[in-house]
Amino acid sequence: MPLPLIITLLVVSLIIRNKSYKRGVRVAAVLLLIFISNPYFFNKAMKAWEGSPIPLTKVGHYEVGVILTGVTNRYITPNDRVYFEHGADRVLHAIQLYKMGKIDKIMISGGSGKLVNNETDIKEADELAKVLLLADIPKRKIIIENESRNTHESAVNCAKILKNESIKRVLLITSAFHIKRASLCFDKQNISFDTFSTDFYSYDNKTGIDGYFTPQPRAIENWNKIIREITGIIAYTLMGYI
Repeated sequence: MPLPLIITLLVVSLIIRNKSYKRGVRVAAVLLLIFISNPYFFNKAMKAWEGSPIPLTKVGHYEVGVILTGVTNRYITPNDRVYFEHGADRVLHAIQLYKMGKIDKIMISGGSGKLVNNETDIKEADELAKVLLLADIPKRKIIIENESRNTHESAVNCAKILKNESIKRVLLITSAFHIKRASLCFDKQNISFDTFSTDFYSYDNKTGIDGYFTPQPRAIENWNKIIREITGIIAYTLMGYI
């Protein structure tokens, strides 16, 4: 991640004795910090990675919309409600697509996210199903897959359900930064699908001059999204998941 790298460079600059190298390492750290904290550079990179939103009018008709989870905080109590984090658009836009008649059913895929599942763990798919019910979506229109721990397992488990029920028209719904890796995982399972990106981090650049030059902590944090996805694609490739 960029920030730990910058800190490492600064620490190294304190250790090395060669003045020329010391100055070079410090300059590199400062330039990297300027780059990753600049909202303009981040937005350009994220926009290239995410692509553009699809107008709802251009979305066709699908038998099922598959929502990938990873949008709630399961470590807040009391457990009498669903606590959304960044990414709630995955659910809200799926509801909108259902209400518009664009998708007939909604499949939610995602378990606890832990390496080892316990019976007492809260399954995120179960939690999001409650939200769909609150939105007056009939229970018979909701398909739950609550055992997967990551995107690869979601693709494997969803593929089994889709093939068993002979579902052909599938719309994959997830965050825009995540759509590339998710698509590769579902492609690996020989599923025919289209994608619908939500939860965009990039934006139309209509800000003033400060939007180009004013450093933003949010830009530093959000660079992690791109780096994590690139790392994930590399790891999934090495594991044979994609």
